[in-house]
Amino acid sequence: MNIETEAIISLLKLTREGSVSHEMVKQDARMPASTIMDLLRKLQNEGLINVQGTLIEVDALNRLKLAVRAVDAGADLERVSKLLRWQEFEGIAAYGFECNDYRVFRNVHFKHNDRRYEVDIVASQSQLTVCADCKHWKRGLTSSVLNKIVEKQTQRTAALAEALPSPKVRISFAPEVSTTFVPAILTLVPASSKLCDDVPVVPVLQLQNFLNELPCHIFSLRNYRKKMRYSKALG
Repeated sequence: MNIETEAIISLLKLTREGSVSHEMVKQDARMPASTIMDLLRKLQNEGLINVQGTLIEVDALNRLKLAVRAVDAGADLERVSKLLRWQEFEGIAAYGFECNDYRVFRNVHFKHNDRRYEVDIVASQSQLTVCADCKHWKRGLTSSVLNKIVEKQTQRTAALAEALPSPKVRISFAPEVSTTFVPAILTLVPASSKLCDDVPVVPVLQLQNFLNELPCHIFSLRNYRKKMRYSKALG
């Protein structure tokens, strides 16, 4: 790895809980003060960090951008992923959906046919619902690993579509409306394929492009269509 990437690794490690001093970054990265200051100025000029006096702040979105930059520069994916809290990764993904007018439900737990399931993110807009599994920690996402991840997510999505509407699941839809459920996998960096068994595999920083194109491609993707019928007792 180059010296910039080493500095980014230190920033990611030290800013997990908030702001950090120049001195702490210098000590952790084991670099001369002049070198680390030059790198910090470069990252600040690029809008990736915010330097206030002797303190450095990095918001959640820029932490994610720095992580992707480190991996692109050759840093180990698993090492970098461990420097991100899973809440950060899911939070950025949820924010991306919300910016596109989706109603977002995180960590949705439900039971169907005596099995318990959990979906990381359920994002609903009009007659479309995306069920996303966030995988920011997997090493390399090989084809065999990706196939297993996709298989489990399609099972969760199909089960959720069958289980709804339900008073035990905190998601509601307009009655008598047909809704299309689409499983998706969100990753930190691009996987070996953009599609696996017709399920989209989307780097989280490319989520905006995916959502822009989704309405045009929805029926070429794996999907589950369900008409929401509510009993009178449920309103």
